Amino acid sequence: MKPFLPTLALGALLTTLAGPSLAQKQTPLERGKYLMDSIVACGNCHLQRGAQGEPLFDKGLSGGMVFDEPPFKAYAANITPDAATGIGKWTDAQLAKAIREGVRPDKSIIGPPMPIEFYRHLSDADLAAIIAYLRAQPAVANAVPKSKYNIPLPPSYGPAVKNVKAPPATDKLKYGEYLAQIGHCMECHTPRDDKGAPKTKQLGAGGMAFKGPWGESVSRNLTPHESGLKNWTDAQIAKAIREGVDRDGKPYKPPMAFAFYKNINDADMAALIAYLRSLKPQAWAAKS
Repeated sequence: MKPFLPTLALGALLTTLAGPSLAQKQTPLERGKYLMDSIVACGNCHLQRGAQGEPLFDKGLSGGMVFDEPPFKAYAANITPDAATGIGKWTDAQLAKAIREGVRPDKSIIGPPMPIEFYRHLSDADLAAIIAYLRAQPAVANAVPKSKYNIPLPPSYGPAVKNVKAPPATDKLKYGEYLAQIGHCMECHTPRDDKGAPKTKQLGAGGMAFKGPWGESVSRNLTPHESGLKNWTDAQIAKAIREGVDRDGKPYKPPMAFAFYKNINDADMAALIAYLRSLKPQAWAAKS
């Protein structure tokens, strides 16, 4: 599963009327819980894991999950309000800048696999809701090792992000695109070049391989191509996203966050599917 004025406090963000009508009917904490438990799915990486990679739900979002790839060995951060090992000493403005711009309070850059390019699209209201949720979590002490990169990190991910408003939920296609961005679907479902940059001309064509305790999984083609979703019904797509099974009922492998995506509500799922259907048809990158 990606704006903001550095001096803007969370309280001001919470009063923003921008965003879909659903968000306006919920408190910020309720909206934050929905986003975190569904489309944004931060826990898919930030939940502390056991020896076999199993999520330790009682440890919450205290991080430590390792991503060991040729370009980096990265560890998911502790994002609970623990003052010593988590985000307890960070201000709301610092949290917002880290999430949406990839810059920590000490000015260091957050590297991959954190999908900053996508989180830059988070609306002010949804960003504030996520921060409200993080603040409400129990503090868990867990010192996470420092990530190491074999590639240079960018000096920044772009200019400061300011005043982002989500499309109205009534604009099904645009809102579906927004959900795909903040859910960073294309982070895994777009092929990359030998430098790790996404091949934007093949948006949604899949083909990326992920190795783990499950063996190897390859991201599927999300475009309306014959090798993708062209012959799938909306119900089949929704079931695949929520339950992690293909049209024949065969289970998909991790790391897709099915345990979170099962909570995506019907309206958001319909918008997301409408957006996927609008993508340019592309052959599955794994076979190209």
